[in-house]
Amino acid sequence: MEQKKHRKYTEEFKLEALGLLKSSGKSAVQIERDLGITAGMLSKWRDRYQVANPDTDEASLEPSDLEAAKREIKRLRRQLAYVEEEREILKKTINIFSRRSE
Repeated sequence: MEQKKHRKYTEEFKLEALGLLKSSGKSAVQIERDLGITAGMLSKWRDRYQVANPDTDEASLEPSDLEAAKREIKRLRRQLAYVEEEREILKKTINIFSRRSE
């Protein structure tokens, strides 16, 4: 089975593509065709990132509020699972040490 090779796009390329989407008046599909990127990729970038400082030369991509919230939820779920595991270990330990010798 042949593996698909995933292309990685630079932040500058993504910024320019999102800028084209915002300013050109063309549809996302047309811009994707013109740039030779996968269908739907531009929409994913638009949902995933927000452009910080769009009017300056130092424009950059930052995670959107939704993406940041998703990452925080994922981190908190991992932390909760860890704490729950610790609690179960402590319960078992207390149980072992609290048994009376017969």
